[in-house]
Amino acid sequence: MDNPNRYFIIYKPYKMVSQFVSPDKVNLLGDLDYDFPEGIHAIGRLDNNSEGLLILTTNKKVTALLFQGEVPHKRTYLVQVEKHVTPERLLQLQTGIEIRIKGGDYYTTLPSDITIVEKPKDLPTRGHAYREDLPHTWLLISLTEGKYHQIRKMVSNVYHHCKRLIRTSIEDLELGDLQPGEVREIEEEEFFRKLKIENWRD
Repeated sequence: MDNPNRYFIIYKPYKMVSQFVSPDKVNLLGDLDYDFPEGIHAIGRLDNNSEGLLILTTNKKVTALLFQGEVPHKRTYLVQVEKHVTPERLLQLQTGIEIRIKGGDYYTTLPSDITIVEKPKDLPTRGHAYREDLPHTWLLISLTEGKYHQIRKMVSNVYHHCKRLIRTSIEDLELGDLQPGEVREIEEEEFFRKLKIENWRD
């Protein structure tokens, strides 16, 4: 009998790549203090400078179910940018921004749910954090598309440098109270229900 698949969420720390193996000298997922099962891999990526919710599983079908289905899945990020975001620039971000994508082509982002928010009181601290006494804005950004470095490019194109980027949820699968480096295992039924994937048994 095959071993059942297992599902995890982690708070990927800042300055860690979303991989278990790399030819480069970088912090890896295997450096976390957790005994992961054989065959575990990350679903999607958060770049080295980003942090927050990352899915790990032994189920090789999840990538296709999550990213290649007809219905796109919403991902939400808490983003700190330099300077105060004006209503005009917020509207630009909400309605669509032209960004450069791989291959040198230009792409206009889809309309997005973006709001200005207060910094959460329980947000984990981070090394090399942006000084709170300098002008800045916190944004809550929800996307259903995921171009390479899309959020960083979007805010940059309206003259705001991204200082911190934290993925807080994928659909109803939330980071919750996890702290950087912490791991939580999730039951299979709950995992797919919260990701709003219905055809996972096929």
